[in-house]
Amino acid sequence: MSDARVAEVIARSLALAGVRHVFAYPGETIVDLLEACRVEEIDVVLARREATAAFMAEGLAMATGGLGACLSTLGPGSTALANGVASATLDRVPVVALSGQIDSGREQYFTHQVVDHGRLYAPITKWAGRIEPSSVATTMRRAVRLATAERPGAVHLTLPADLSERTATDGDAAAPPMTPAAVATSVFTTGAEPGDVLAAARRPVLLAGIGAVRAAATPALVRLAETVSAPVVVAPMAKGVFPENHPLFAGVLDMACGQVLWDLLGAADLIVTAGFDAVELITPWPLRTPVLHVDAVPNVEQVYASDCECVGDVGAILGWLADGWHGEPRWTEAEVGGHRNRLRDAYYSGAVAGRLNPTDVVDAVRRAAPRQTLVTTDVGSHKLLVGQGWRVYEPRGLLMTNGLSSMGFGVPAAIAAKLADPGRPVVAMVGDGGFAMTATEIRLAAALSLPVVFVVFVDGSLNRIELTQRARGVPSTATRIEDVDLVKLAESMDCDGVRAADAAELEKSLDGLASLSRPLVIEARIDPSQYDAQF
Repeated sequence: MSDARVAEVIARSLALAGVRHVFAYPGETIVDLLEACRVEEIDVVLARREATAAFMAEGLAMATGGLGACLSTLGPGSTALANGVASATLDRVPVVALSGQIDSGREQYFTHQVVDHGRLYAPITKWAGRIEPSSVATTMRRAVRLATAERPGAVHLTLPADLSERTATDGDAAAPPMTPAAVATSVFTTGAEPGDVLAAARRPVLLAGIGAVRAAATPALVRLAETVSAPVVVAPMAKGVFPENHPLFAGVLDMACGQVLWDLLGAADLIVTAGFDAVELITPWPLRTPVLHVDAVPNVEQVYASDCECVGDVGAILGWLADGWHGEPRWTEAEVGGHRNRLRDAYYSGAVAGRLNPTDVVDAVRRAAPRQTLVTTDVGSHKLLVGQGWRVYEPRGLLMTNGLSSMGFGVPAAIAAKLADPGRPVVAMVGDGGFAMTATEIRLAAALSLPVVFVVFVDGSLNRIELTQRARGVPSTATRIEDVDLVKLAESMDCDGVRAADAAELEKSLDGLASLSRPLVIEARIDPSQYDAQF
């Protein structure tokens, strides 16, 4: 790209990295970049605020396994973008975020809307860099490679307003390698070799995480589980990495009924962590059970101890362990089935007869939704039930933020996932608190003709906080949400809206779920009593 402008090199670099949608809230400082993206046939999607633009970039990358991208202007645009960028970093999702900045000549002394992006973004990204004409192509290659390298996350780049139109002296845009090649396995051990550690275990359990999803390790995970006959527990963001209708599936860690899962892991004599990332732990690791760590990166956090580590391609390592296995089956399907029965009983505990319980909503939507439906969930009490109870059969079938765990994720992530794959049914399961943060985004879904279903669990409360206040014997303070007519709100934004106060009304509202022509908001007025029993 000889004589290319800086903005053109940035846009071309994103296009070569497979970016087809950039989510943005524009400002004057990035107008040239918006035009360059348009010329590169990158669809610039106008979010209703900067944080949701970043959540959309994260949601699209989660759904596709590709790279997400988002843009903001300077000052308040860059500060508002930060929450979604931090979410991508802690959720281990590759996102390139760019923010405009005041022109470089005034940046060192001017104060109006000037924020030091390096200091703002360094703690919440893998790298906070800056675009310069003399290094723009190299900077973009580094940004893409760093964002997608293990463990993935967000990078942030600052683009001073006066540099966009300048000629790039480093203009050879190119995409770096973004998919892993075969990786040699490194073994770190203080004692026995990995195969011997597994062979010595009488009651091993596999714990699979998002690293196994990124490595496309499902076939190897299933083969190892079946070879050893060991139950598989999955981390929340890894739902679907092991089919949930498989007889060795044992549930989701740290969601609803969490103690049942910890009891299973505590009774094991070995835990094989297949791409498990401790960033997903909501509760501290309570076990002294020996761990065989399998991941693309070493166990540097030491949230759990592991005397034996296999570092490399997760799928290849799991296959290697399966190939070397010569023992007898360790668990019977009946034993794992008994555990699932206990998990199911705990999941439905606290349901109130004749009321619309949160589990009733999850079950009804799952029955009505096609098997391949992608569901997103926001953060709140409902997330813990969706995370345990929504059945998923393949990776990337349920999207949630469980690293940063930020409210406001569910709605924009659903819109981005539908945009990425218009033929796939998409449902967002959100609380009324999270929906209040992002409700205006449903107008974007309508404008883009995206028939996403937004199921809102309405209980008029920030339930997780209210339960904590109740447990401490203090009154609810700043946790009650005023009632809103979501049906009228949906209609005002060119969406359909229905209200369901009981199971029959909910079932009726779900008729034709797979054949919608525009967005649908379902106001599910739940009885939150089940949350009291669950949490």
